[in-house]
Amino acid sequence: MPQETTVRPLTTVTDATFAELVLASDRPVVVDFWAEWCPPCKMIEKSLAELAQEFGDRLVIAKLNSDDNPQTTRRYQVMSLPTLLVFRRGEVVGSIVGSRPKLHLRQSLTLHAGL
Repeated sequence: MPQETTVRPLTTVTDATFAELVLASDRPVVVDFWAEWCPPCKMIEKSLAELAQEFGDRLVIAKLNSDDNPQTTRRYQVMSLPTLLVFRRGEVVGSIVGSRPKLHLRQSLTLHAGL
């Protein structure tokens, strides 16, 4: 019988928790800026959850609802959704704008996060 794999839920960050969970993290963090009304955002959600499982403790993959958290969205000048920003030591080191296949996401996140 095939073993079921549980997909790890992504970490949710907000304007209030962004500094603590992203900027102060000792691990690289990918923040997915998304919105409920964004079909491409929904398309990459499953891939990001699967990648969070694959990367395990080496990388944090988080999501931030842009509509509910406009302060952080403005601060990083996010204009299109989905936008993934990769942070290391509190600094943006890479970005991916738009929906991409899982293979592209894996390669880009590995490169940007320095894994």
